[in-house]
Amino acid sequence: MHAMATASGLNDNPIMPSETQQRAWMAQWNAARTALRAQRATELRALSNERALAAADALLSIGTLAPVSENRRTSSGLVHQQALFRRRAAP
Repeated sequence: MHAMATASGLNDNPIMPSETQQRAWMAQWNAARTALRAQRATELRALSNERALAAADALLSIGTLAPVSENRRTSSGLVHQQALFRRRAAP
């Protein structure tokens, strides 16, 4: 196996990043996490109740867009599934 030249030096394993690369990657993700957390907090503080309710309503209405069979409207199938499990478990 040949050593691979990288921006931070030589790495004997081209698949596994060096410890220096791993530390740099983690530092970058930690900085991104901090920045994203601050951005989310800023956006939530600026969000009005009306916009929050409209967004929640929009998300909840997605489920009503999918066609649902008549059988699915009256039963989730859970009771039938439980009966099958009981039959299967019976000695």
